[in-house]
Amino acid sequence: MREKLESLGLDLPLLPTTTVGSFPKPREVMEARQKLLAGKLTKKDLRPLEEQATRFWIKTQEEIGIDVLVDGEMYRGDMATYFAENLDGFKISGLVRSYGNRYYRKPIISGKVKWRGPITVDWWKFAQSLTKKPVKGMLTGPYTMMDWSFNEYYPNRREACLDMARALHEEVKALADAGAKIIQVDEPALSARSEELDDFIIKALDIVTKGVGAYFITHSCYGAFEFIYPDMLKLPVDNFDLEMSNSELDLVEIFRRHPFTKDISFGVVDVHSHVIEDVETVKKRIKRALEVLKPEQLWVDPDCGLKTRTREEAIGKLRAMVGAAEEVRKSLSEK
Repeated sequence: MREKLESLGLDLPLLPTTTVGSFPKPREVMEARQKLLAGKLTKKDLRPLEEQATRFWIKTQEEIGIDVLVDGEMYRGDMATYFAENLDGFKISGLVRSYGNRYYRKPIISGKVKWRGPITVDWWKFAQSLTKKPVKGMLTGPYTMMDWSFNEYYPNRREACLDMARALHEEVKALADAGAKIIQVDEPALSARSEELDDFIIKALDIVTKGVGAYFITHSCYGAFEFIYPDMLKLPVDNFDLEMSNSELDLVEIFRRHPFTKDISFGVVDVHSHVIEDVETVKKRIKRALEVLKPEQLWVDPDCGLKTRTREEAIGKLRAMVGAAEEVRKSLSEK
């Protein structure tokens, strides 16, 4: 897919490095969010703190040497609730347990889902204004939005998902019109029900991406990919961003049996561990990926978002990741 990147004016090195999306929020942002929920602050009060945190993470990614940047999602809480709050057709429930001791306010589909107006575009513009490197546009995909919401309006999951896709297509168009050349559609729920892949997930992603001139990535994690691979390659995206270093399933062996035909952002650091991997460990993971993938297919990133790590852990993991990618890149160029 390097030809598509080049056609978009993107000159990326071999083994481009990126991150999935989220970074740890500083204490002042977290405390301000609590005050916002308690009615003691307004969103206008919160914005300067979120901008300051975004500046920090853009600068940090540049200093580490990451090739394709993210805004860090300082302005988001939960990845589904944030979009539900900004689309028509939703109301928000009370707290629902996600996993462990983490909770979120689950969206409720209570009417026809419609795009109200740009959701992420302003933040993408702000982040992109801080760097000359490409910043990914990022949104939660229609299938995950549907799967992670209570449905009180649509007759079935398919109709809810396809209307969601129509709404999110408008957001994707707005990002592309603003200048975003790489757009990531997050679908962590992709393999929740394997039978729905051919039924309507592929159609939904086609609705989201159709006619938009951008390089599309879809991120998925914690999935039962053995049930949807290789059919998932039918999804109309250029790059799959997959959890690989902490996966109980050896996807590399699956790729030996059924070659991976698209680009892949290959997770090489575990975002659920406090351990900061060393460069040699990450290099071994990259080299294992290259056993079944061409260098031109391979991007390097963490397994998932880093918001659950400390700032120091996140930075340490990214430094190891970039250091390893640079060493492997150099060795490939010397062959």
